[in-house]
Amino acid sequence: MTDQTNNTPLADFDWDAYENGVAAGEKSREELTKTYDESLGTVKDKEVIEGTIIALNKREAVVNIGYKSDGIIPMSEFRYNPDIKIGDTVEVFIENQEDKKGQLILSHRKARASRSWERINQALENDEIIKGYIKCRTKGGMIVDVFGIEAFLPGSQIDVKPIRDYDIFVGKTMEFKVVKINQEYRNVVVSHKALIEAELEQQKREIIAKLEKGQVLEGTVKNITTYGVFIDLGGVDGLIHITDLSWGRVNHPEEVVSLDQKLNVCILDFDDEKKRIALGLKQLLPHPWDALDPNLKPGDKVKGRVVVMADYGAFVEIAPGVEGLIHVSEMSWSQHLRSAQDFMKVGDEIEAMILTLDREDRKMSLGIKQLKKDPWQDIEERYPIGSRHTAKVRNFTNFGVFVEIEEGVDGLIHISDLSWTKKIKHPSEFTQIGADIDVQVLEIDKDNRRLSLGHKQLEENPWDVFETVFTLGSVHEGTIIEMLDKGAVVALPYGVEGFATPKHLVKEDGSQAKVDEKLNFKVIEFNKDSKRIILSHSRIFEDEAKAEKAEQRKAKRQSRREDAPAVAAPAIEKTTLGDLQELAALKEKLSGK
Repeated sequence: MTDQTNNTPLADFDWDAYENGVAAGEKSREELTKTYDESLGTVKDKEVIEGTIIALNKREAVVNIGYKSDGIIPMSEFRYNPDIKIGDTVEVFIENQEDKKGQLILSHRKARASRSWERINQALENDEIIKGYIKCRTKGGMIVDVFGIEAFLPGSQIDVKPIRDYDIFVGKTMEFKVVKINQEYRNVVVSHKALIEAELEQQKREIIAKLEKGQVLEGTVKNITTYGVFIDLGGVDGLIHITDLSWGRVNHPEEVVSLDQKLNVCILDFDDEKKRIALGLKQLLPHPWDALDPNLKPGDKVKGRVVVMADYGAFVEIAPGVEGLIHVSEMSWSQHLRSAQDFMKVGDEIEAMILTLDREDRKMSLGIKQLKKDPWQDIEERYPIGSRHTAKVRNFTNFGVFVEIEEGVDGLIHISDLSWTKKIKHPSEFTQIGADIDVQVLEIDKDNRRLSLGHKQLEENPWDVFETVFTLGSVHEGTIIEMLDKGAVVALPYGVEGFATPKHLVKEDGSQAKVDEKLNFKVIEFNKDSKRIILSHSRIFEDEAKAEKAEQRKAKRQSRREDAPAVAAPAIEKTTLGDLQELAALKEKLSGK
């Protein structure tokens, strides 16, 4: 059966419209597009408007702004608000109504940033609670994204308790309060701690209102510092000062407690206004002085540990909380000044003798030199006068050298007893500190615990020999070693020194002798007792000149006698008997002398 179709053309068919792609009875494409665009909301680039989230996934959010197409925003721009959901209204910034792909380009971050400064200031004025996303750590705190602005969260404002690990907060969204804004530099400081302080303040008031001195509470170690320990009493903090941790000496609180440790503490004092609570731990234990052996007395020996050192002495703990002082003067029989650090150090275990014991004032003095024999008890037997020893130079004075023969036995060598021959102005010219020197005991002063010593006495007195060498009028070669105002010091043979005044230093040509010049000198004075030799260079040629003149005068007198005429011999007087007796007496007297 054949299908008969009506192929008769319509009389009113618009062929022109068909050619232009418009069906009969329809509007043109331009008209339809215009009508569609007019039905949608109008938007402009770079404008901030509100949109509704219509879809969400892990990477992006789809936002409807009432435009012909929806926009897509990365979820990273909503990190500050992890609770965002479909149907929420959000502000968006229109970056481009249509990109190359025909996609609407939106930004939530830029929308927040465009109004963020205004919102930040409103939050500070109204004391609002705002949300922020912690982006990363920085020096002293954290960086927080608030309304698209990077704000600073100080480490001290994260929580009411100290934070040990900042990294655990990175990536978290938290509530904050704006606490400070720098309008010039547009810096913002936020605080999370401020949100909970008000609540804690109320808790503190309630806790402090119930406190009483002497009350014992359980607390948790919250923080440890060099000066004490902070204890959390359940909403309010108290401080145990380092001196209230133990009756014994504590160098650092970590020796006694540890973080998060629970312990019982005693309330010593508190301040309602400043909310300060002073706590004690040692007060829960009896005082160690009260438990000290009642039979302990001066003269007894005790053992202990050095806990503190000072220049003047050492504190020794003989029991926890019971200390005694060993003064530096009780560490050695030696009298010369020394530091306590020369004898012991912190941590040393030592034995000492109790010198004084005051239980009421809880004081004790100790000594360690008393455990050794006093070297001065038998000093005369061990160091008799005339005995020879080796000592160590300890100190100098202008008048001599202080030496130590053994610990506790000191002596003085007077400067005049250092050398027979040298003129020593200061002992440092002769020896040095720390050097060994041989000495002879001259005197013993047991009451003042001091020996008089000599060094030159170890040798024979050379001046006995010098007396026969440097006789008056003898001439010796010498070298001028030092020039003084009153004359010159001259080095002579055998290591002895002489002295010549300026007038005796004039040379034969009239010039003055100088330092290091070697000349002949005549001895014009020798004093054995004062060990003094006075010399003269001038006298050598002056005496020669005088001798020459004397010879000339003698020769002249002789020539005169030879030239003089002979004269009659004088009459010889007769010697009387009285004259003979007088001469005999004189002869006898001379013979007796």
